[in-house]
Amino acid sequence: MFITKTNRIAVYSYLFKEGTLVAKKDFWQKVHSDDIQIPNLEVLSLMKSFTSKGFCRETYNWQHYYYYLTNEGIEYLRQYLCLPEDIVPATLKAATRPGQEKGEAGGNFKTEFAGEGGFGRRGGRDGYRGGE
Repeated sequence: MFITKTNRIAVYSYLFKEGTLVAKKDFWQKVHSDDIQIPNLEVLSLMKSFTSKGFCRETYNWQHYYYYLTNEGIEYLRQYLCLPEDIVPATLKAATRPGQEKGEAGGNFKTEFAGEGGFGRRGGRDGYRGGE
């Protein structure tokens, strides 16, 4: 299938920026999404080619294709789009939560579920196992 260079660059740029791409299995959809203003058939064809070359991983579920960039795909897109090494896809950036220090995990499990109102309102695991 012949795909113009501008459409190819639009899909590749979006894929590199996000690191993932979701495409509905609808070959007659006129526009893929608001972010990528090209026919869905062209997006599916480009991603099928990318998958066969090993540049991305494909998962299919409920009439949607989910594509995830591999390390080889990231390197290929860097060369194709002439991007420097310090730019990485959004999936590789570390997510930081505001107000959370390094090394601190989520909430405190023991204080949230201990005592009354916890497991079965009997004060923990031993309370609901002992059949009163």
